[in-house]
Amino acid sequence: MASIPPSANLLAFEAVARRRSFALAAAELHLTASAVSHQVAKLEAQLGVRLFERSAHGVRLSRDGQSYLERVSGALSAIVSATEDLRHSVSNSLYVHSAPSIASLWLMPRLRAFARACPDISLNLSAAHSHSDFALGQADIDIRYGIPQWPELEVEPLFEERIVPLASPSFVREHGLQRIEQLLEVPLIQSNVSIVQWSDWFRAFSGLRAPERYAVRFDRAQMSLDAATQGLGVALESAMNAGGHVADGKLVAPFGMDKAIAVKAHFAVYPPRNARKPAVAAFLAWLHGEAARTDQMPRARRRQ
Repeated sequence: MASIPPSANLLAFEAVARRRSFALAAAELHLTASAVSHQVAKLEAQLGVRLFERSAHGVRLSRDGQSYLERVSGALSAIVSATEDLRHSVSNSLYVHSAPSIASLWLMPRLRAFARACPDISLNLSAAHSHSDFALGQADIDIRYGIPQWPELEVEPLFEERIVPLASPSFVREHGLQRIEQLLEVPLIQSNVSIVQWSDWFRAFSGLRAPERYAVRFDRAQMSLDAATQGLGVALESAMNAGGHVADGKLVAPFGMDKAIAVKAHFAVYPPRNARKPAVAAFLAWLHGEAARTDQMPRARRRQ
């Protein structure tokens, strides 16, 4: 544990990174700006990297600083949460980390049901593309998106998703979308983090090559879906994530659900030791129950 930097230096770094200002960080920490700058400098010296780029316009994270913040902020948040729980005598806390899109589009609408099913569990939910570091105690369970290559961890698939082209009804009518080849004549929305890309879809359902350029690109499924509802183009996204948009009539699958690629891409991941925690077992049971009931967008049939 001797390699861990002093907590004062870490707190100063996190505050400056979050506030983008030494002065604002100093006010938050009840220190002088000079003291905060000194603590950050000591941290940079210990790590051997520059964490911030300083200029006349202010301060911003360096590439190393951004990477470090993604790892450290979760650990600091876990310490704060654990301290608050202990201070308020909360003994049955559960820390869940999740990929952003499933957290906002699938998990959040169901949390009320979890609260009713497990009223004695205090749930703490965070979301980011970066995986939680179990060694740092950042989470009890991580709902991850991607290809399951996480050795020494328990990995449980949640559901099978269908990845399908989706567009707003007005967009479908305006462009008269009826045939796959018409996709090469309309704007397509690229989801950079999806494990199923347009090239995979075109290869599966046509002899056509996907375009090399896209109208817009996003690193969140939610943003891709929102762009599609606004008529910016056709998104290739999970029918499960799009369930709310489809139920509201904002999105349709112009070629039908038979033109979907089925994948298992969301997983509940946790260290084996965590399975012994009652809160973890309760959440996993609830999570799998909700996954089994997930509506795979039955109304996403072809519409004109």
